[in-house]
Amino acid sequence: MTPTDTASDTAPHWSGTTGDDFTTRPAHRLWLLDQARALFGFFQPQLINPRGGFFPLGDHGLPLPVGPGGAVRQIHDSTRMVHCYVMAHQLGLPGADRIIDHGMAFIWTRHRDATHGGYHWGVDDAGLVNPTKQAYGHAFVLLAAASAKVAGHPDADRLLADVTEVLLARFWDAAAGATTEEYAADWQSLGDYRGQNSNMHLTEALMAAYEATGDGQYLAMAERIADLIINRHARAEGWRVAEHFDAAWNVDRAYAGDPMFRPAGTTPGHALEWARLLNQLHALGGKRHGWMIEAARALFLHTCAIGWDRARGGFYYTLTWDDAPDRADRYWWPCCEGIAAAAVLRATGGGQAFEGWYRRIWSFADAHLIDRQGGAWHPEIDDDLRPVNRVFAGKPDLYHAVQACLIPLVPATGSVTRGLRDGGVRLG
Repeated sequence: MTPTDTASDTAPHWSGTTGDDFTTRPAHRLWLLDQARALFGFFQPQLINPRGGFFPLGDHGLPLPVGPGGAVRQIHDSTRMVHCYVMAHQLGLPGADRIIDHGMAFIWTRHRDATHGGYHWGVDDAGLVNPTKQAYGHAFVLLAAASAKVAGHPDADRLLADVTEVLLARFWDAAAGATTEEYAADWQSLGDYRGQNSNMHLTEALMAAYEATGDGQYLAMAERIADLIINRHARAEGWRVAEHFDAAWNVDRAYAGDPMFRPAGTTPGHALEWARLLNQLHALGGKRHGWMIEAARALFLHTCAIGWDRARGGFYYTLTWDDAPDRADRYWWPCCEGIAAAAVLRATGGGQAFEGWYRRIWSFADAHLIDRQGGAWHPEIDDDLRPVNRVFAGKPDLYHAVQACLIPLVPATGSVTRGLRDGGVRLG
């Protein structure tokens, strides 16, 4: 190996792809499982808030300081933890069941609006902090319910039925084949904005609900969203995933909102995420839609070409519409989605390029994102690859990182929760 090669966590000129794939090697599979167990172990000891829901955790796994009303619990955090600890339960990790029970109860008794229906975005010990009802949050309620059903949780059916009714009655736009976005507590509309992000995560949740129930309506809805966001819009944009739309689903290139959920420009991580979801949707739908595999591979390879920093490595968080870095900081989750997408695309017939990217992204994450001193993953690093806290505080996420570790271990034809349930993790 040359000196240039030794620095190649950044360089796509050498991918080390001779021989069998990493995901077939027992030692790599054991490494992935060890990384997942370390993540569960970081979050589990201090996660449960005795006043309900889950604590946000700091850099070393202790609850962050909170205000007079206690820790704010946002719906996507509450639901993602349920989903993640269903995976821990499927692995047979002790203590996971208690976290699932705790989260399911909190979603039902505190996030759920027993008067108007639906699920509030944010609550604390005293009550509502943000009473809005957002499609993004409801997508994760559906995901938590579907995952809990796969695990056989006794409260899964009521949550699944309730959130499905809300999604159909309040959010689903049958004419467009996608979800509307945001409402007040009493279901007054809060604007004409339409978002890709909420629809992408709803696609993930709808597939999980289809797997859990066999109800074809969920699958049909997921296919319609994918057709609108990817087959219509991303294809027209040269495999760039447009994030923001008006009420008629025209792309709004000038929009700039919240830097976490609605940033300006394009977001490479979402194109990588769609690549994985399309692969799963293609398989679940009986491989009827050939465009999905074409799109999944094109999204992945085009995003790596424009979104990966070839000098330092990592995916830029956002790009301008001219493909220049906009927010050049690197967040952990695009690398997680790139890892998962590369694994499933390689496993379903993609070429060696996907194996090369799988190894390259993991090498970058291993060198710069996995925090071996504090635990878990750094959520953001700057352009010099140093940890920073500009958008996130502490260690806010388990969902993306643990799925990056577990998705390569299960069949690429369905969700990770179903894969863990049906076959477990075989190390060889």
